[in-house]
Amino acid sequence: MSSTFITGLDIGTHALKAVVAENVNGKPVVRLVLKEPAQGLRRGAIVDLAEASRPINKIVGEIKKFSRAAAKNMYVNIGTQQVKSQASKGIVAVSRADTEIYPDDIERAVKASQAVNLGPNRTIIHTVTREFIVDGVGDIMEPLGLSGSRLEVNSLIIDAFAPHVKNIMRAVELAGGEVAGLVLTPLVAARSALSKRQKDLGVVVVDLGAGTTGMSVYEENKLIGVAKFPVGGASVSNDLALTLKIPVHAAENLKLNYGYALSRDVSQKEMADLNKIFPEANHSVSRKFVAEVIQARLEEIFEFVSAELRLIGKHGKLPGGVVLVGGGAKLPGLTELAKHELKLTSQIGVALEDEWHTEQNSFSEYLEDPEFVNALGLALWGVDGEEWKSGKGFWGGWTVRNALAKFRP
Repeated sequence: MSSTFITGLDIGTHALKAVVAENVNGKPVVRLVLKEPAQGLRRGAIVDLAEASRPINKIVGEIKKFSRAAAKNMYVNIGTQQVKSQASKGIVAVSRADTEIYPDDIERAVKASQAVNLGPNRTIIHTVTREFIVDGVGDIMEPLGLSGSRLEVNSLIIDAFAPHVKNIMRAVELAGGEVAGLVLTPLVAARSALSKRQKDLGVVVVDLGAGTTGMSVYEENKLIGVAKFPVGGASVSNDLALTLKIPVHAAENLKLNYGYALSRDVSQKEMADLNKIFPEANHSVSRKFVAEVIQARLEEIFEFVSAELRLIGKHGKLPGGVVLVGGGAKLPGLTELAKHELKLTSQIGVALEDEWHTEQNSFSEYLEDPEFVNALGLALWGVDGEEWKSGKGFWGGWTVRNALAKFRP
């Protein structure tokens, strides 16, 4: 049976965000939203389990006060940059004499596609089906019930550094939570912020986090590329701190209050009073200069994205454009810079409202916040897995938990 509550827990380098959703007639309703400063993480990975556990303990504790069932059904992101993807193919003979394709044939084909070479201490976290091929005829998304003698599947295999995955599992479970699913962050962002039409046209979603930037690319409603880069919003703040000789926390406040992504749009005459954000400072700085520092780092981030798009032959060739999500997406002028650097239309991504039951919901403002796209997407991932709309609940309630058993200490 499907559960009543699902929790999406977004473990980021800068902050932890949690969304608890309730099943109301097959559609999720946001019932609780939490945010807590992160500790013990670097570039999306837990590097100090004791430190990282403190804010996770606090968030899980608050969730347990609201609903113990929600704490036992948590979908958590994998934000580490140490992920890799590779295309793979699985081929099997249809097993029955009447040549009809059954679920076990599909399962055998998918498992065959997972027979790839992995580096040491790596583990598969996603097997994303791109298409099925029946007797040489491709572009089939659901082969169940079709007839054929040979079934093939083209998959994208995504793997991660196993200790990073185990640390996430351990931190949540030590806090008293139970992980029902682990999902790579760029896939979560796409689930929350991209429509089917955008995925059909061709689109890239770019998640600007504090420690890392992630991206996923879709075309014809298929995932064709995914990547993570070791730079993010914190890199921008660090640049400002080094350039202006101010503490990092002051640089972060400067970025949030006076920052702009495109320096050409900022007047040389505009000034930022550093004393307002850092009492020990007794001077002002040009906002245009601040924007120049910010733009230089953002251009580097977008160059990573451009390089990945060129690698898969999609640079400047995605009609759906680029969708920017994450806390870093709130920076003014970012869409114009992205448009210039990536040669694509650009927009800020927020959660798709039609996925949620929003009537008389006091948390509806979070659906319009790009910072909460991932936490909401994790909850939606659980909704899909547990099939709230159909009420079956097979994928999330059984398959995922068994698949995650190997990561538990």
